[in-house]
Amino acid sequence: MIYLSGQVTVAISDPRGGWMLQPRMQNRVDLGSGRPWAADTGCYRAKKFDEERWLAWLAAMAPYASSCLLATAPDVVEDPVATWQRSEPLLPVVRALGFPAALVAQDGIERSPIEWEAFDVLFLGGSTRWKESDAAWQLARAAAEHGKPVHMGRVNSLRRLRKAAAFGCRSVDGTYLAFRLRAHGHRGEREGSEEVAQWLEIIRREPCLPLTPGVSLAS
Repeated sequence: MIYLSGQVTVAISDPRGGWMLQPRMQNRVDLGSGRPWAADTGCYRAKKFDEERWLAWLAAMAPYASSCLLATAPDVVEDPVATWQRSEPLLPVVRALGFPAALVAQDGIERSPIEWEAFDVLFLGGSTRWKESDAAWQLARAAAEHGKPVHMGRVNSLRRLRKAAAFGCRSVDGTYLAFRLRAHGHRGEREGSEEVAQWLEIIRREPCLPLTPGVSLAS
């Protein structure tokens, strides 16, 4: 399991910790270190998505593509149809730049045909309720059957990390360190880094068994 954070001023004190980067970030990280990272569009929080700027940024990051786990195509939160319409023409562009192209799955995607060959990584996005649902679990299983790694977004607790592991996810990302920074300053950020490292060690020592539909995980 790999944990990616958009808070880059303090690296997670575990080699399985890396970064979730996007064009609007100002801070720099040392991608030459070989730590895992992922490229996000940033459209989730952006008022207006700048496709040209995103593609230029992605092209500039191409020298570090070998350590990149995934690069998302733009999505529309909780709308699988609009997400596919937005992502489909750009997934091959992401691939052409040398990155594993990720489709961000949204609530209800399981009710539509999925073109598995069009992307390389399945990113479980959407609402929290859907992300933890049986439908998302079944989708993650289908992705594995098609040879696609699975990533889960917004993982900010050990309970959610365990859920992701039980879904078979290879990687996750979260804003836990950013939350700790806002709440407790740089001391909280450093302590949060150690805490996430402990979560990863727990997952390593205590692998989660695959879930069956309808089964939840305790905190």
